[in-house]
Amino acid sequence: MTVPLSLRRWFVVHFVADMLFAVPLLLAPGAVLNLFGWTCVDPVATRLVGAALVAIGGQSLIGRDDDVAAFRAMLNLKILWSLSAIGALAVGLIAGAPPVVWGLLAIFMAFSSLWITYRIRLRAAGRRVP
Repeated sequence: MTVPLSLRRWFVVHFVADMLFAVPLLLAPGAVLNLFGWTCVDPVATRLVGAALVAIGGQSLIGRDDDVAAFRAMLNLKILWSLSAIGALAVGLIAGAPPVVWGLLAIFMAFSSLWITYRIRLRAAGRRVP
């Protein structure tokens, strides 16, 4: 079985999206989050999120030409990350997070749906006997 070209391209898109968020969070966490309505910023926790985005996005770019097994593993990681982020963002909204969190929630939900769809496709394709 081969990895769909569309999934390989989504991994590159995901790299770009992660870096667009990661670099500012790593370099200027307080300034960036204050722009979006966060008044209380923990720069260490914010930089840890930036670091996670660098790692996940970076592996998306590095592994875009890997085999099916590597894509399954990365999709599992992306699904776990996005679902846990969705839960964290939802709790944050309940606790009074700034309105920009709705946008972050939408982004994570969109990527999560994408990763789950591809993971199901890879699982189904792996069960077929040529």
